[in-house]
Amino acid sequence: MLVDDKKISEIDKPYIIAELSANHGGNIERAKKSIEMAAKTGVSAVKLQTYTPDTMTIKSNLPNFKVSDGLWAGRTLYDLYSEAYTPYEWHKELFKHAHAHGITIFSTPFDESAVDLLEGLGTPAYKIASFEIVDIPLLKYVAKKNKPIFMSTGMASEAEIEYAVKTVRDETKADLLLFHCISSYPAATKDSNLNNLLWLKNKFDVLVGLSDHTTNNIASLTAIGMGAVAIEKHFKIDDEDCGPDSSFSLNIQQLEKLVHECNQAWLAKGSVGFSRASAEKENIIFRRSLYFVKSLKKGQVVSKGDIRRIRPGYGLEPKYFDDIIGKVMKCDVDRGDPVSLDVFSN
Repeated sequence: MLVDDKKISEIDKPYIIAELSANHGGNIERAKKSIEMAAKTGVSAVKLQTYTPDTMTIKSNLPNFKVSDGLWAGRTLYDLYSEAYTPYEWHKELFKHAHAHGITIFSTPFDESAVDLLEGLGTPAYKIASFEIVDIPLLKYVAKKNKPIFMSTGMASEAEIEYAVKTVRDETKADLLLFHCISSYPAATKDSNLNNLLWLKNKFDVLVGLSDHTTNNIASLTAIGMGAVAIEKHFKIDDEDCGPDSSFSLNIQQLEKLVHECNQAWLAKGSVGFSRASAEKENIIFRRSLYFVKSLKKGQVVSKGDIRRIRPGYGLEPKYFDDIIGKVMKCDVDRGDPVSLDVFSN
């Protein structure tokens, strides 16, 4: 998978996506500063969300249009999206600002008008949100753009994921990466169920990643160890309450730590195939080996009390212990000499 000349694979460093979401607090200068600061952490990309309140829902106080529980309980959908959205007219400037700071930027579109806007800005990829995985017309519209797609699978059933993947693959040969995701805000680490990463990878023959809504890095680091090649995490530039997503977003220092620790987790995986770390070589001498613990003269027969399996490791390997018993010495040896085959006459 290739996004803006960055390879995404199991042999490349993890692709870390810093999700800005609503953490600009309605201020474009804060949004630009967020992009700039994220770029310095070493993330692979910054991601936006592209919608307006009117492309998401209608303005209504009816019960169906109110959030009943959770982080946003009591709020109408329209009011929530009015606070959280990134205005369309900001996008060109934010894309330009990201490019000026050498960071990839793309977005999650929530309807066709958002896709059109992002296409006009030359977006290098698309993200499909968990809530939109069932919006098949949108998936078709995005897929026809023939660009890499990251798709979250939060809340989706097996049948829904299968249908979404088939929809995309019927429309394009572009790369598809599936994010395992728990759509809870914030998500509890104990609910992460990271074995689903393996299921997604094997079931759909795709690269996999984790869209992580927990408030620590445990799930992300574990996911890297299980084969995830991408991590998506919400971020903010400081600990201010800057929007609906701020309570489960990393600050810049935490984001920088995430990048470092994910890279370290990836390095710790090593390569496929058995090999020993070069750092171990100098310690081989501290293995046990065979040593004479009594001085022997030429012609003597070796008994069990004459040799021992001790450290260091300059003598014969311990597996030869029984073979040495009963052999005849062809030369003198001293206590503390390593055992070698050339001191025996038979």
